[in-house]
Amino acid sequence: MKIPLFPLHTVLCPGIVVPLHIFEERYREMTRRCLDTGEPFGVVLIREGRAVGSRSVSTLAGVGAFAEIRRAGRYPDGRYDLLAAGTGRFTIESVDAGSAAYLVADVTPLDDEVGDEPRAERLAATAIGRFVRYLELMRARDGETADVLDIQVEIEAAAGSEDDDDDDDDEVIDEAIAASMLAAVSASDAEADAPEEVEVTAADLVIPDDPTVLSYLLSGIVSIELPRRQALLEAETTVLRLEGLIRILDREILLLGQRLRMFTPDSRVLGGARRS
Repeated sequence: MKIPLFPLHTVLCPGIVVPLHIFEERYREMTRRCLDTGEPFGVVLIREGRAVGSRSVSTLAGVGAFAEIRRAGRYPDGRYDLLAAGTGRFTIESVDAGSAAYLVADVTPLDDEVGDEPRAERLAATAIGRFVRYLELMRARDGETADVLDIQVEIEAAAGSEDDDDDDDDEVIDEAIAASMLAAVSASDAEADAPEEVEVTAADLVIPDDPTVLSYLLSGIVSIELPRRQALLEAETTVLRLEGLIRILDREILLLGQRLRMFTPDSRVLGGARRS
């Protein structure tokens, strides 16, 4: 399967929506192709090298995400504002840099293997609990400035009023996740503009009961270093992804509980590749 590639300094997880401002001519061409055909493009992490505007990209991750355009706006000069949703994963088999103005990759879609299903369900419940605690600690205390979880997701609307019997814990979890969906994640070096503000309420949300969907959702929401998010994206099974996610959340909870954050050098400042 051949798809256009859009290398970025970001990791897109299935279920997460990313806004993109398309200004370079080759990616305008890519956007026109995808809009005309309805086909996805691939978002893949630039591990080392320059940003998307460069003609040379040193190293790309081997696993990326299919991105389907959900909304597109075109400027008179040909630029586009897009909202694109991650819909699945692929592994790159080969990259063709000569047949089009943009990179084209031969990719293989990756199936989502759950692993031990009962264990995946237990881990999903644990991950939700950890995530709620993480959000609580992300809130600013007196005199502090809180980090904002700048995320937009594809939200499933609640059907009917069958949730009336939900317990208090479910309501707390819904409100916590609603609080995290404040805007949209901006793609570094893609010159993403702020999208329209979308009001999200707890009543609009349903906690995914599929451990795989939940694992991707939380992997895309938690504020972590790109190599760690990429590792979660690449996890071979849902069980392994949830186990890794819980370890990360435990680390973040420990640091946030002490009002500390992990220091990560910026490779663009230091001149070398960022390591994790």
